[in-house]
Amino acid sequence: MQVILIKDVDNLGGAHELVEVRPGYARNYLIPQKYAIEASGSNMKILEERRKQKEKREQKLMAEIAKVTEVLKASPVKLGAKIGTSGKIFGSVTSIQLARAIREQKGYDIDRRRIQLLDEVKEVGTHKASIDFGKDNVVEMEFEVVGE
Repeated sequence: MQVILIKDVDNLGGAHELVEVRPGYARNYLIPQKYAIEASGSNMKILEERRKQKEKREQKLMAEIAKVTEVLKASPVKLGAKIGTSGKIFGSVTSIQLARAIREQKGYDIDRRRIQLLDEVKEVGTHKASIDFGKDNVVEMEFEVVGE
């Protein structure tokens, strides 16, 4: 029996996928638990429409990611930090501080959990970080730590 999955089901498939399962599994578990619907003609049309809408959203998202990437690579973000006499920072720079600096200087609100510092930042100078936008879209950017 063919069913269209509404939610992700382990060892079966992801949402909005057409899968072949045994009739008893579909009738007794998937359909009553609202994990799937029967693959009828009208439901297949709805599935195709959802796929088209998902494609459009993904294309729009990819265009936005490309735009953000271009802006981030254009010029380095500057972070201010308190430094000692030897040029070392008191503490270290974190992804929270970098996310705040990107929001203030570039105008893009990026979640701090997506930012990965490539090295421990304890000195003044230029450093690198990577931002994971998902779907294998990882951008490497530079930021500069300056003394306050």
